[in-house]
Amino acid sequence: HIPAGRALDILSVLGINGKEGYRMAILMNVESKKLGKKDIIKIEGRMLSVEELNIISLVAPRATINIIEDFTIITKHRVETPNYIEGVLQCPNPTCITNKRAEPIKTRFKTISKDPIKLQCEYCGTIITWNEVTKLITRKR
Repeated sequence: HIPAGRALDILSVLGINGKEGYRMAILMNVESKKLGKKDIIKIEGRMLSVEELNIISLVAPRATINIIEDFTIITKHRVETPNYIEGVLQCPNPTCITNKRAEPIKTRFKTISKDPIKLQCEYCGTIITWNEVTKLITRKR
């Protein structure tokens, strides 16, 4: 379950474009008692890594992940933004050391607020907000 209007963003940041061969269902703006409206993504035969859950938590901080087998929910949990995000976002500061080609340093952001999401680069101190996150997610897939 994803906040309404975020399903396509989540697929994009996960690098899923439909050519992978997964059987998928994408529902957008479905009525929800709790949320008013929500999006739903179902991907058959695809488990999410911890890094992917972290990425989802940045794009849709209140998303719920259900693992379903044989039409039964096996586990259900909300994503949680971790205290540190490493190697997932590109720092928007062009002078940050992580943007220097000669310096092979992974980006590292500290979560300074989870609601609303606000992250700070550990190297240069640049602060980014939730609205900037999807533009800065790097895909090394």
